[in-house]
Amino acid sequence: MAQSSNAKVTANRVIAVVLGVFAVWYLYEAFQIRVFPLPRPIDSDLFPKVLGFLMLGLAVLLFFVREAIDEAAMESAPAAADEPRSPFWYRPWTRVVVTAIAVGVYAAALRPLGFVLASVLLVGGLTVYYGYKNHLVTLVVSIAVPLVFYLVLTRLMTINLPAGLLPI
Repeated sequence: MAQSSNAKVTANRVIAVVLGVFAVWYLYEAFQIRVFPLPRPIDSDLFPKVLGFLMLGLAVLLFFVREAIDEAAMESAPAAADEPRSPFWYRPWTRVVVTAIAVGVYAAALRPLGFVLASVLLVGGLTVYYGYKNHLVTLVVSIAVPLVFYLVLTRLMTINLPAGLLPI
Protein backbone atom coordinates (compact mmCIF):
# COMPACT_ATOMS: atom_id res chain seq x y z
CA MET A 1 0.00 0.00 0.00
CA ALA A 2 1.47 3.36 -1.01
CA GLN A 3 1.74 6.17 1.48
CA SER A 4 0.26 9.51 0.55
CA SER A 5 2.65 12.45 0.60
CA ASN A 6 0.69 14.05 3.48
CA ALA A 7 1.07 11.00 5.75
CA LYS A 8 4.83 10.68 5.32
CA VAL A 9 6.88 10.07 8.46
CA THR A 10 9.51 12.79 8.70
CA ALA A 11 11.97 13.89 11.37
CA ASN A 12 9.83 16.96 12.07
CA ARG A 13 6.77 14.81 12.69
CA VAL A 14 8.60 12.41 14.99
CA ILE A 15 10.05 15.32 16.99
CA ALA A 16 6.62 16.98 17.06
CA VAL A 17 5.00 13.85 18.50
CA VAL A 18 7.71 13.53 21.16
CA LEU A 19 7.37 17.22 22.05
CA GLY A 20 3.58 16.92 22.06
CA VAL A 21 3.66 14.01 24.49
CA PHE A 22 6.10 15.92 26.69
CA ALA A 23 3.86 19.02 26.52
CA VAL A 24 0.80 17.03 27.61
CA TRP A 25 2.75 15.55 30.52
CA TYR A 26 4.09 19.02 31.41
CA LEU A 27 0.56 20.47 31.32
CA TYR A 28 -0.70 17.66 33.55
CA GLU A 29 2.02 18.51 36.06
CA ALA A 30 1.31 22.26 35.73
CA PHE A 31 -2.33 21.69 36.64
CA GLN A 32 -1.16 19.92 39.81
CA ILE A 33 0.51 23.08 41.14
CA ARG A 34 -1.18 24.26 44.30
CA VAL A 35 -3.03 27.58 44.05
CA PHE A 36 -2.44 29.89 46.99
CA PRO A 37 -5.51 30.78 49.05
CA LEU A 38 -4.68 34.49 49.01
CA PRO A 39 -6.00 36.25 45.92
CA ARG A 40 -3.22 37.34 43.57
CA PRO A 41 -3.44 38.77 40.06
CA ILE A 42 -1.01 36.15 38.77
CA ASP A 43 -0.63 32.93 40.68
CA SER A 44 2.27 30.49 40.63
CA ASP A 45 0.51 28.12 38.23
CA LEU A 46 -0.07 30.60 35.39
CA PHE A 47 3.43 30.72 33.88
CA PRO A 48 3.87 26.91 33.68
CA LYS A 49 0.42 26.55 32.11
CA VAL A 50 1.16 29.21 29.49
CA LEU A 51 4.48 27.52 28.68
CA GLY A 52 2.78 24.12 28.40
CA PHE A 53 0.09 25.33 26.02
CA LEU A 54 2.68 27.22 24.00
CA MET A 55 4.83 24.08 23.72
CA LEU A 56 1.82 22.00 22.70
CA GLY A 57 0.82 24.55 20.06
CA LEU A 58 4.34 24.69 18.64
CA ALA A 59 4.46 20.87 18.52
CA VAL A 60 1.22 20.86 16.50
CA LEU A 61 2.63 23.49 14.13
CA LEU A 62 5.85 21.49 13.73
CA PHE A 63 3.83 18.38 12.93
CA PHE A 64 2.03 20.10 10.06
CA VAL A 65 4.94 22.13 8.68
CA ARG A 66 5.79 21.20 5.12
CA GLU A 67 9.24 19.83 4.43
CA ALA A 68 11.41 22.41 2.68
CA ILE A 69 13.15 19.88 0.44
CA ASP A 70 11.02 17.50 -1.59
CA GLU A 71 12.17 14.12 -2.86
CA ALA A 72 12.61 15.28 -6.47
CA ALA A 73 15.04 17.98 -5.40
CA MET A 74 16.96 15.45 -3.31
CA GLU A 75 17.32 13.08 -6.28
CA SER A 76 18.60 15.82 -8.59
CA ALA A 77 20.98 17.24 -5.98
CA PRO A 78 24.71 16.55 -6.40
CA ALA A 79 26.35 13.93 -4.23
CA ALA A 80 27.66 14.97 -0.84
CA ALA A 81 31.25 14.41 -1.98
CA ASP A 82 30.82 17.18 -4.59
CA GLU A 83 29.79 19.78 -1.99
CA PRO A 84 32.43 21.95 -0.35
CA ARG A 85 32.64 21.54 3.42
CA SER A 86 31.39 24.46 5.45
CA PRO A 87 33.85 26.24 7.75
CA PHE A 88 34.39 24.61 11.14
CA TRP A 89 32.51 27.31 13.09
CA TYR A 90 29.38 26.86 10.95
CA ARG A 91 29.06 23.08 11.01
CA PRO A 92 25.93 21.81 12.78
CA TRP A 93 27.66 20.10 15.72
CA THR A 94 29.97 23.05 16.24
CA ARG A 95 26.93 25.31 16.46
CA VAL A 96 25.39 23.05 19.10
CA VAL A 97 28.61 23.12 21.15
CA VAL A 98 29.02 26.90 20.76
CA THR A 99 25.39 27.45 21.82
CA ALA A 100 25.81 25.16 24.85
CA ILE A 101 28.96 27.00 25.88
CA ALA A 102 27.21 30.35 25.41
CA VAL A 103 24.35 29.23 27.66
CA GLY A 104 26.89 28.07 30.27
CA VAL A 105 28.66 31.43 30.16
CA TYR A 106 25.25 33.12 30.40
CA ALA A 107 24.42 31.14 33.54
CA ALA A 108 27.76 32.06 35.09
CA ALA A 109 27.38 35.75 34.15
CA LEU A 110 23.77 36.05 35.28
CA ARG A 111 24.49 37.11 38.87
CA PRO A 112 27.46 39.47 38.32
CA LEU A 113 26.14 41.14 35.15
CA GLY A 114 22.43 40.89 35.91
CA PHE A 115 19.54 39.35 34.00
CA VAL A 116 19.12 42.13 31.46
CA LEU A 117 22.77 42.64 30.52
CA ALA A 118 23.59 38.90 30.41
CA SER A 119 20.47 38.21 28.33
CA VAL A 120 21.26 41.05 25.91
CA LEU A 121 24.74 39.61 25.37
CA LEU A 122 23.42 36.06 24.91
CA VAL A 123 20.61 36.94 22.49
CA GLY A 124 22.67 39.45 20.51
CA GLY A 125 25.77 37.26 20.39
CA LEU A 126 23.97 34.12 19.26
CA THR A 127 21.92 36.06 16.71
CA VAL A 128 25.08 37.46 15.13
CA TYR A 129 26.80 34.05 15.35
CA TYR A 130 23.92 32.36 13.54
CA GLY A 131 24.27 34.86 10.72
CA TYR A 132 21.41 37.33 11.01
CA LYS A 133 22.60 40.39 9.07
CA ASN A 134 20.24 43.17 10.16
CA HIS A 135 22.18 44.44 13.17
CA LEU A 136 19.69 47.20 14.00
CA VAL A 137 16.92 44.63 14.45
CA THR A 138 19.30 42.42 16.44
CA LEU A 139 20.16 45.34 18.73
CA VAL A 140 16.53 46.36 19.28
CA VAL A 141 15.29 42.81 19.90
CA SER A 142 18.21 41.80 22.10
CA ILE A 143 17.60 44.82 24.33
CA ALA A 144 13.80 44.98 24.25
CA VAL A 145 12.97 41.30 24.90
CA PRO A 146 15.14 40.84 28.03
CA LEU A 147 14.06 44.23 29.36
CA VAL A 148 10.36 43.42 28.91
CA PHE A 149 10.86 39.97 30.48
CA TYR A 150 12.71 41.56 33.40
CA LEU A 151 9.99 44.14 34.01
CA VAL A 152 7.16 41.60 33.72
CA LEU A 153 8.86 39.08 35.99
CA THR A 154 10.02 41.55 38.63
CA ARG A 155 7.18 44.09 38.67
CA LEU A 156 4.14 42.07 37.69
CA MET A 157 4.99 38.61 38.99
CA THR A 158 7.21 39.84 41.87
CA ILE A 159 10.03 37.41 41.03
CA ASN A 160 13.48 38.49 42.17
CA LEU A 161 16.00 38.53 39.34
CA PRO A 162 19.58 39.79 39.65
CA ALA A 163 19.89 43.42 38.59
CA GLY A 164 23.67 43.20 38.33
CA LEU A 165 25.45 46.25 36.98
CA LEU A 166 22.32 48.06 35.77
CA PRO A 167 20.39 50.23 38.25
CA ILE A 168 16.98 48.79 37.41
